[in-house]
Amino acid sequence: MTQPTPNPFLQPSPLPYELPPFAQIEEAHYRPALEAGMAEQLAEIAAITANPEPADFDNTLVALERTGQLLRRVQLVFENVVASDSTPALRDLDGEIQPRLAAHTDAIQLDPALFARIDAVHARREELGLDANELRVLRYWHNRFVRGGAQLDESGQARLRELNAELATLGSAFEKNLFEGTRAAAVVLDTPEELDGLPDGQIAAAAENAKALGHDGKYVLSLKNFSNQTELASLTDPKLRARLLDASLARGIEDNGPLAVRMATLRAERARLLGFDSHAAYVVADQTSGSTEAVESMLGGLVAPAVANADREGAALAASAGVERVAAADWQYLSEQVRKERYDVDGAQMRPYLELESVLVRGVFHAANLVYGITFEERPELVAHHPDARVFEVREADGRPIGLYIADFFARESKRGGAWMHEFVRQSTLLGQQSVVTNNLNIAKPPAGEPVLLTWDEVRTLFHEFGHALHGLFTDVIHPSQYMEVPRDFIEYPSQVNEMWMEWPEVFGNYARHVETGEPMPAELVERVREAQNFGEGFRTVEYLGAALLDWAWHSAPDGEGAGDAEAFEAAALRRFGLAHPSIPPRYRTGYFAHVFAGDWYSAGYYGYMWSEVLDADTVEWFKESELSVRECGEIFRRVLLAPGGSANPMTAFATFRGRAPEIQPLLKRRGLEG
Repeated sequence: MTQPTPNPFLQPSPLPYELPPFAQIEEAHYRPALEAGMAEQLAEIAAITANPEPADFDNTLVALERTGQLLRRVQLVFENVVASDSTPALRDLDGEIQPRLAAHTDAIQLDPALFARIDAVHARREELGLDANELRVLRYWHNRFVRGGAQLDESGQARLRELNAELATLGSAFEKNLFEGTRAAAVVLDTPEELDGLPDGQIAAAAENAKALGHDGKYVLSLKNFSNQTELASLTDPKLRARLLDASLARGIEDNGPLAVRMATLRAERARLLGFDSHAAYVVADQTSGSTEAVESMLGGLVAPAVANADREGAALAASAGVERVAAADWQYLSEQVRKERYDVDGAQMRPYLELESVLVRGVFHAANLVYGITFEERPELVAHHPDARVFEVREADGRPIGLYIADFFARESKRGGAWMHEFVRQSTLLGQQSVVTNNLNIAKPPAGEPVLLTWDEVRTLFHEFGHALHGLFTDVIHPSQYMEVPRDFIEYPSQVNEMWMEWPEVFGNYARHVETGEPMPAELVERVREAQNFGEGFRTVEYLGAALLDWAWHSAPDGEGAGDAEAFEAAALRRFGLAHPSIPPRYRTGYFAHVFAGDWYSAGYYGYMWSEVLDADTVEWFKESELSVRECGEIFRRVLLAPGGSANPMTAFATFRGRAPEIQPLLKRRGLEG
C-alpha cells in the first residue's frame, strides 16, 4: 500500500525565509491543512479564554496575535495558487472552503469570552502603561471585533453569520464564473492576416496561446480583466476591434449579474445590522476618507472636467478619422494614429526598446537600488509555485537579508486575468518571519527563444505592482496584524508612487534599450512619449471614474434593493453620475468587476485608486523638488511611509513626511483637469 505523502504545511518550512516547499505540495494537501489550521486556531483561542488570570495585553492580545500560524501558512499559499495556477479541483475546493473560512472568522470575532477579555483590556488601556504601538494593536483588535458584530445580540449575530457565509459563497462563485467566462469569451481567429496591425511578436504569442488552449493552427486573443483590450490600439480591422470589445464587455453579465445584485443586497443588510446607513458608509468609516460625503465630493468634482477633457480628445479623433463620433471600439486605435501624427510616437516602434528582462533588471531592480540601496540575486535553486515563476533574494545595501521576491509574469490558462501582488509569508518580529512576496502579471508568452517585448502600459503595470511588493518587503512591524494593514484607500499609494521611476531619466536610460542593438531609445522619442501621454488622459480618467462610481452606486444605496437587472442598474447609475459616455465604457463592468465582487476587499473602495493618487502626485512632486539626493529621499519615504505598515496612522505619517496635509493640485495638473 502506498503511504500517504506527509503534509508539508503542518510544520514551518525549512527553506530560506520559510518559502513554502512547493516541490512537496500536492493538491490533496490543501483541504486537510486548512481544516487542521482552523481547528488549531480555535483551540488556541479556547486556551486564551480559559486563562484564569485577568486579561492583560500579553495574555490576551499578544496571545491572539500568535494564533492561527498553520492556517495562515496554508491559506496564503492556497489563495495565490487558486489565482495563479488553478485547476477545476482547486476552484471547487475554493467554493467549498470560503464560506467555512468566513464561519471560522465569525467564530472568533463573535466569541463572547474572547471579546470580553479584549474589551476589558481596552477599558483599562490608559492605566496599563502600554506604549504607542501596543495601544494601536489594542485599538485595532477592539475595532475589528466591534465592526465584526461582537456587540450584537444573539439573533443579530446569528443573522450576521448567515450573511457572511452567503457572501463568501457568492464571491467565490463570482470569481469562478469570471475565470471560466473569460476563457470562453476569448476571440479565436483562423489566419494571421486577421491580426493585421499587431507586431509579429504578438501574433506569434497569439499562436502559442491558441496551442495552449487546444486550438492548434489558430490564433487566440485572450481577454485581460478590464474593458478596453490592449490589442484595440493596433488591430486595423474595425470589425475585429468591435468583436473583441463586444466579447470583453459582455462576459460575465449573465452569470455574475444576479450574483452582484444579491451581494449588494446582502452587504447593505449587513451594514444596517451593524448600525450603518449603507455598505459604503460602513467601509469608509474605517478608511482615511472618513465619510461618504468626502468620497462623493472628490469623485463628483472630477466628473465634469474629465468628461470635457475626454470630449475634446474625442473631437480630435473624430476629425482625424472624418467621422461624426468615434465608436468605442475605435477609440484606442484612432488615439494611436493621432499619437503617431501629432507626436510621431508609435507603440510598435517603442516595443523593441522595452524587453522584459531589461525592464525588470535594468529598470525595476535598478530603480529600487537607486532609491533604497537594495539588491536582488536570483535563486534558481529555490522552487516557486509555477515553472515560469522566478525567485530573487532581496538584501539591504550592507548585505542584511530582507526577504524573497517571486516574479510570475506570463499569462496562462490556469491564471486569472489582471495583475496583483500577493504574500506567501508576512513579516513579523513577534513570529520571527520576513516577507516572501510575489507579483503576478499576464504578459503574453512568445515562442521559445524569442524576446518578450512589452507595451508602455505593461511597463507601467510592472513598476506599479512592484511598488506593492516593496511595501510588503519593507514592512517592519512586531505584530502580524500590522503587516501592510493600512486602509484600502491608502494601499495603492506606494505602488502608484513607484510608477514614477519608469520615466526617471537615470532609470529610463538604463533599461529602454533596443533588444538587438543595445542602443538607447532616442532622446527625442522619450520626449514625444511624455507629450503623447497627456493625450488620452481624459479618456483614462472617465474610464476610471465610470468604474469607481459604478462600485459606489452598487454599495451606497441604503437598502441595496431595487437593483433588479444588473445591466439596467449599471446603465442607470452611469447616467445618474453623468458618465454614460457612448464611446468610453467603464474600466470594469459589473460582470467582471472582480475588485468589488470576487471578495470584499475593494467593495465600496475602488475610489481608493484616485484617493491614493492625490497622495502619489503630491509625493512625486516632493521627490522632484527636494534638494536631497534620490537615495536620501528614498530612505525618508521608506522609513516614514512604507516600513510602519499598520503600526502608524497613514495620514499622520504622510503629514510628517510632507510637512503638511496632502494637496490635490498636483493630481489635477497630472490629469489635465486644472481648469
